[in-house]
Amino acid sequence: MNMFESHVSTRRRWTLLAVSLLALSAGGPALAAEAPPPSTSSLLEAMVAGGVISQAQADRILADARARDAAKAAQASQAAPVASAAPVSAADGAVHVQYVPEVVKKQLRDEIKSQVMAQAKEEGWAAPNQTPEWTQRVRFSGDVRTRYENDLYPHGSGVGSLDFANFNTLNTAGTPLDVTKVGNTTTPLPSYNANENRDRLRLRARLGVDADLGDGFSTGLRLATGADNSPVSTNQTLGGSGGDFSKYSLWLDRGFIKYEPFDTDRYGLSATVGRLDNPFFSTSLIWADDLGFDGLAVKGRYRVAEGLTPFVTLGAFPVYNTDLNFATTEAAKFASNDKWLYALQAGTDWKAGRELTAKAGAAYYYFNNIQGRQQDCYYLDTACASDATRPSFAQKGNTYFDLRRNYGGINPGTDPDYQYFGLASGFHELAFTGKVDYDGLKPLFGARPLRVSLDGEYVKNLAFDKAAIQARSPENNNAGRVCATNDAACLASTAATGFAGGDTGYMARLTFGSPALAERWDWNVSLAYKYIESDAVVDAFVDPDFGMGGTNLKGYIAGANLALTRNVWTSVRWMSADSIGGAPFSEDTVMFDLNAKF
Repeated sequence: MNMFESHVSTRRRWTLLAVSLLALSAGGPALAAEAPPPSTSSLLEAMVAGGVISQAQADRILADARARDAAKAAQASQAAPVASAAPVSAADGAVHVQYVPEVVKKQLRDEIKSQVMAQAKEEGWAAPNQTPEWTQRVRFSGDVRTRYENDLYPHGSGVGSLDFANFNTLNTAGTPLDVTKVGNTTTPLPSYNANENRDRLRLRARLGVDADLGDGFSTGLRLATGADNSPVSTNQTLGGSGGDFSKYSLWLDRGFIKYEPFDTDRYGLSATVGRLDNPFFSTSLIWADDLGFDGLAVKGRYRVAEGLTPFVTLGAFPVYNTDLNFATTEAAKFASNDKWLYALQAGTDWKAGRELTAKAGAAYYYFNNIQGRQQDCYYLDTACASDATRPSFAQKGNTYFDLRRNYGGINPGTDPDYQYFGLASGFHELAFTGKVDYDGLKPLFGARPLRVSLDGEYVKNLAFDKAAIQARSPENNNAGRVCATNDAACLASTAATGFAGGDTGYMARLTFGSPALAERWDWNVSLAYKYIESDAVVDAFVDPDFGMGGTNLKGYIAGANLALTRNVWTSVRWMSADSIGGAPFSEDTVMFDLNAKF
């Protein structure tokens, strides 16, 4: 039976039920005032045919009605011989019962109701005071954020330096760049904006669904906007992607399966595989807020004492998977150069009192095969195994070097030199993260207490080797390259400095206000300082807003949030960033957001 036939069948049953109950409740005399009373036996036959009651039930009801009417007629004949309530036979042989006893009507109603509700429950097309079972296991959620963003470059950055080269564009182009022609009119160097102010209206929209599959299993997925497949941003610039009110793309932002066999107040264990939220306790110093992780994460916790719950998180995440047919132009394929992130974090939650809580964690993020590898490569139309070691996505700040060694061939300096660029440093990041919340502050207005929070993070890249990087003649973060070739004083002062990169980063943030934006006029304000040297972390995965994204930056972040309703709030942020090493760079960003969630 298809959906339409099932719907018609259901309507037919309910119609028969309504007609039968109306006839029985109204009684023969009331109906007779407007039209001849219906044949009770015919009505019962129709109900049997419609599947509302069985034939045996119909026979019993009719027999009971006849017996009671016969008894009533006998009593009436003794009291008044003229009156008679005996059943009347119609010409077609049908029996018309003018009166159905109240007890019979009640019995009929109860039996019909019981059968209809049993069938409704079995077929799932109706149930009293509840929705279908599957809807209780599925939860939809989403959010929309609109933003006005003003990007300012107040101090005149070092335009033209390789420190502003867009290595992401160079590495994702269809062919490598001939670096011997960089800077002339035929081969300009792709670079980041460092001197022209910009205004942008931006949109972020996300829609997610989570489902409980039972027995500890659950799944979820989320779609999100985005100008491209950048891992760190789901923002869509309005008027972008072709302009002229063109429609925008949606991307698969999350998609995972989770197994959680234990989840109690004392202990918990879970494993998640797919594309998932950041599983680590961290800040935007290392991982952008919107970043999703591909791979497997396992989390566990166990309360060892009242208020003290240690936790551990470990994971394996593919950062880059070599194309199956690499190199496509070669009959003999190159060996795989897959890049992975292996991570381990251990820490503890501590509830020191009713108003004081703290959390701390130590993590080790080990990137395997992420550093670039050089190789002799002499021909433009010949693929190089080293090409696969370049990053498939980057922001800015990390140090780069040439991957195709000796491409110049017989006449270096005059023959074309087509290049891709790889990361000059490996990345084995040791990070310490902490947060303290105090909820005992009494407000001047209102009854709910305010919270003051202090959180921060420190990271050091243990794989960083400054001497080895400088020996590779890095293309950026090189102090000598900032000087003009005829500026002897500049060259002399920077000769001793050489490579200006570093391996350390840290940030601290103070937040004051409502613990959560849960009610109208809840608010909070924050102030943070961030310092992140060139090769402290992989620039591809950090906050894309501070200093327009990337590393080799230091500066301040101030923000405020105000709830307009329970699910709508507005915020403002100001970020001021300056370069740490290399060419001078300064950038300020002001953002006004309107957020809604459901």
